[in-house]
Amino acid sequence: MPGKDMKIGEKIRALRKAKGLSLADLAEQSGIAEATLYSIEGHMVSPPLGNLVSLARVFEISMGDFFSDNGDAASCIVRKGERKTVSRFNSSDGKGGGYSYESLGHQKKNRHMEPFLVTLTPTESEQVEPNQHIGEEILFVLEGEVEVKLLDKTEILYPGDSIYYDSTMPHFVSCHGKEPATLLAVIYAKQEMVIL
Repeated sequence: MPGKDMKIGEKIRALRKAKGLSLADLAEQSGIAEATLYSIEGHMVSPPLGNLVSLARVFEISMGDFFSDNGDAASCIVRKGERKTVSRFNSSDGKGGGYSYESLGHQKKNRHMEPFLVTLTPTESEQVEPNQHIGEEILFVLEGEVEVKLLDKTEILYPGDSIYYDSTMPHFVSCHGKEPATLLAVIYAKQEMVIL
C-alpha cells in the first residue's frame, strides 16, 4: 500500500497527556474501553475510524489532526505516494487484523467531512464491539466485497455499491470473502466536530 506508515498511538498518548487525562479518564469521556485505549497507545491495535471520531471530540480537534500537524490549506491534493497509512493490527505480533486506512483530506482546513481510502483484508477474528459515534458515513466499494452490519441487519456490497448511514447506529464493516476489498469512506462528524 502506498504512503507512509504512521504510529497513531503515539499521537493519541501525547494528546491525552497534554489534556492531563489518565487512561481511565479518556475511557470514560470517549466511551472506548480502557484496555482498548492501552492497546492503541501501545501500537498493539490501531483505532477504527469511529474511535478516532470519539477521541477527536474529547481532545477538541478535527480527525485530520491525527494524520497531520497542519490542516491549513484551502484545498488539499494527496498524491498516491504521499498518503499516510494507518494499519489495524490484531496483536503485538503485527499480523493484519482487518483493515488499513489512508487520510485523503488531512491538509484541508475547516473541513466538515473526513475522507479515507480503506483497504479491508480477510481475517478470521471478529470485532467484538461495533463502532458507534456521532455523525454520518457513506461507503463506496471500489474493489472486492464488503460486509456491513447495521443493528441486526447484514448487507454484502460489491464494486459500485454504496451505503449511507447514521453513525450513531452500531455498525461493523469488514471484508467479505477471501480477497481484499477497497472502499472510499467519507465521515461527516457534524458541526460539533469542526474545530476552526
